[in-house]
Amino acid sequence: MILLPAVDIRDGRAVRLRQGRFEDETVYADAPLEAARAFVDAGARWLHVVDLDGARDGAPANLKHLERIAAELGVPVQFGGGLRSSESIRAALEAGARRVLVGTAAIADPDLLAAALDEWGERVAVAVDVRGGRVSVAGWTEETEVTAEQLIERLQERGAERFVHTNADRDGMLEGVDLDELRRIAAVVREPGRFTISGGVGSLEDLRALRDARLPTLEGVISGKALYEHRFTVEEALRTLEGEAA
Repeated sequence: MILLPAVDIRDGRAVRLRQGRFEDETVYADAPLEAARAFVDAGARWLHVVDLDGARDGAPANLKHLERIAAELGVPVQFGGGLRSSESIRAALEAGARRVLVGTAAIADPDLLAAALDEWGERVAVAVDVRGGRVSVAGWTEETEVTAEQLIERLQERGAERFVHTNADRDGMLEGVDLDELRRIAAVVREPGRFTISGGVGSLEDLRALRDARLPTLEGVISGKALYEHRFTVEEALRTLEGEAA
């Protein structure tokens, strides 16, 4: 299972939100590149970079930070936030993203998602953000009546195979993951599809629980606040996910 340390960018700084709320922010680094570099120096083999300004405003605002991170650190970067047009998706890929996340547009503009999947294939994943049991869009500010399972089922029929599931209610809270929820997600993600999870990871015990759940289509875990607050190190997380004693 892949570990993806998170670098969330707002106003040019690396931050973390609690429960996806912009008014509840903690700044962890003035330079996103340096936050990312610390994770890579510690052994991270992937990074998860989110443009929070873009997620809120509807168009990417931090591609220059993505470009620096991708160019200087030499590890694949998964990037999301405000990718709601073919032009913005292409711009993120050209800036160095190995994979991009389409969230709001996956619901609001199915034709855009279809075109992106057609052109870039598995380099396009769908962000499935959930608040209160329902999919949330527009930077977690608007809720729908659709469940994550319903959305994933629908999008698989349109050709999507990769998903990033975020429980916004647990995000930044360090209170553990909802394994029952993740089992439901795993049950609807069909091979060869894969999903990555975010939200709630607060300890090595959470990582062990994810590993030991043996969900066949779960391929990655995103962790942000737990790493910033030294609940565990990148090395300890990698060893745990790989089944070694941490």
